[in-house]
Amino acid sequence: MERRTFLRGAVAGGSAAAFGGSLWHGVANAAPAQPGAGPYGALQAADANGIQLPSGFTSRVIARSGQKVTGTSYTWHNAPDGGACFADGTGWIYVSNSEVSPNGGVGAVRLSATGAITGAYRILSSTRTNCAGGRTPWNTWLSCEEVDRGYVYETDPWGVNAAVRRDAMGRFKHEAAAADPVRQVVYLTEDVSNGCFYRFRPTTWGNLSAGTLEVLQMGSGTSGPVTWAQVPDPSGASTATRDQVSGAKRFNGGEGCYYANGTCWFTTKGDNRVWQYDAAAQTIELAYDDSLVTGGSAPLTGVDNVTGAASGDLFVAEDGGNMEICLITPDDVVAPFLRITGQSSSEITGPAFSPDGRRLYFSSQRGTTGSSSGGITYEVTGPFRA
Repeated sequence: MERRTFLRGAVAGGSAAAFGGSLWHGVANAAPAQPGAGPYGALQAADANGIQLPSGFTSRVIARSGQKVTGTSYTWHNAPDGGACFADGTGWIYVSNSEVSPNGGVGAVRLSATGAITGAYRILSSTRTNCAGGRTPWNTWLSCEEVDRGYVYETDPWGVNAAVRRDAMGRFKHEAAAADPVRQVVYLTEDVSNGCFYRFRPTTWGNLSAGTLEVLQMGSGTSGPVTWAQVPDPSGASTATRDQVSGAKRFNGGEGCYYANGTCWFTTKGDNRVWQYDAAAQTIELAYDDSLVTGGSAPLTGVDNVTGAASGDLFVAEDGGNMEICLITPDDVVAPFLRITGQSSSEITGPAFSPDGRRLYFSSQRGTTGSSSGGITYEVTGPFRA
């Protein structure tokens, strides 16, 4: 069966646009994606915001670090990083981490059905280097600390309930999280050069206060079956979590993590790879590897945060490279979707679609200044394919 056959069952539901089907799901030893013409055509000249987009797409600035979000009293945080959207009546909320220390945390901006900003506020404060994270099926945001023996915090996008530290999810240099409601686990990446890929099994699904932390094991290759082993001491008090289980698979700088329809994708920045874990078959393989690109230069480098669209396209943001968000299509084509110009000392963070799939949010973490105080958060609107 061709890979694209699996990719047309997506819906935009709940709190975010679901990622269609399962990219390459169920196909053994599928070749990593290769460069080609993207579905939206060539990038046009940079717009007034310095963003190159395909024809028919437009951008606007939602917020700037150190400035009040338009129409609100909230000052947008420095170094905006991982983010996600949550349905809010007919509108939605975009949450965004702050990757600074010691006072990182998470901010949120509320938007109406027309995209108008109706509020902004803080939902987590006084934490350290909040990098990426992940949304849960019960509509909370997991904000991850990217520091040695960092924590995961469960936050309320509406800002009503206080954030809760989830110690059982382990203490390590957390990067991103992705919930798998079928197997009732949360996958976790670790941002160190010899890091691991984890999953957390809550004792009760929907309650992250207790459970079992496991680490992925496999051979030395890049594809094949995997097993999971329990991490004896998730606190890492005497031995780092990644060093507690013999045979734990090492990944070179775990970054973004995204789950949909039986597959979890995650990126590793040290080797510019996008991995795919088939949760049902318990196998792993490469979806993209810049060193395996043939017939020209690799369009996607500096892989980082990742999200998916209802079409089945995977959107991967660059930390480095040439400040692009690239997409990987169901047909194994990788191509630039947008490029930010004049911000070479920054990185793209926090890509997330509105619940209706018509708007893409993301940030340039350090903007034009190259400083954490220069962050800019954007919205792109256009004819995203369904």
